[in-house]
Amino acid sequence: MKSMYYLLWNWIIGCVLIGCAATPSVSQKIDGVSFVASGDTLVQKDINPVLEVGASHVAIMPFGFVRDLDNPQLFFNSERQWYGERYEGAKQYIEALHQNGIKVMLKPHIWIGRGTFTGDMQMQSEADWLQFEKGYREFILLYAKLAQETGVELFCIGTELYNFVKERPQFWNELIAEVRDVYSGKLTYAENWDKVDKVTIWNQLDYIGADAYYPVSEAETPSIEDARVGWQPHKNMLASLSQKHNKPILFTEFGYRSADYAGKEPWVSDRHEGKMNTEAQVNLYEALFEEFWDEPWFAGCFVWKWFHNHDRTISQENNRFSPQGKPAEEVLKKWFKKT
Repeated sequence: MKSMYYLLWNWIIGCVLIGCAATPSVSQKIDGVSFVASGDTLVQKDINPVLEVGASHVAIMPFGFVRDLDNPQLFFNSERQWYGERYEGAKQYIEALHQNGIKVMLKPHIWIGRGTFTGDMQMQSEADWLQFEKGYREFILLYAKLAQETGVELFCIGTELYNFVKERPQFWNELIAEVRDVYSGKLTYAENWDKVDKVTIWNQLDYIGADAYYPVSEAETPSIEDARVGWQPHKNMLASLSQKHNKPILFTEFGYRSADYAGKEPWVSDRHEGKMNTEAQVNLYEALFEEFWDEPWFAGCFVWKWFHNHDRTISQENNRFSPQGKPAEEVLKKWFKKT
């Protein structure tokens, strides 16, 4: 009962801070899954489970690579990459999904060697920044043109690049304008959960994109109510941010492992031994949907993550992020089919 009073009190505070009539208002939610790139083409049997879970959107994620920050050249669209990580594969995936009536967010990522988190990227000189920017511009414009040619519904101009966005505002202003020149659809940027309210480019985009790995519970197996209480400070911040910029919030990624303490540090993705805890994953999914799905300023979400080979994925017991073949898949199906 105490937790329910806490939820009510936070709702009242939220109304005082941002106004009960939150704006903007989204009429159709995005029910999305994030496809993991593979070495194979996408065929119908890979798409059928996406249709069965009721997803309206899929995120397709081509990759670029930086060896390390001493060598700031960005490599992408190479034959050495997996099929799904490069232009040819992204194009085939998009076309196959569109043939099934599934919409697409094209969401390029970069990966930096030596374990460097992309959000912490800091170049050592102006010359290094300029070299990296040249490669990044070519990378993004290549996929913006693909998005236009294939009729992609949503294009993401970057993923978890906080320092880059903060340190080089002129580059980003110019890049957004260049993307707008070649792509006529909706734009977003995907920022890591802890920096979403510090990004300065939201006014130039159509959605505020959050990779929503917010800590919501320290319990081994969080209850739905416990997780909903844990969401309140984050939810109030997101609602306020939405109203400030008059932009809807889109969870460009969200997910939880089917593991103990999955709500404590949801961003942790390292491989570790341990039993599966499907109840934790179910309750955390359910809490997120109960908190956000009916909010008019919430645009929807892309679940992290979804593998093409559904049969193989569901046959493997694991405590990783995918909901495939686990009870959390039924939670997705329930909420996606409401939309």
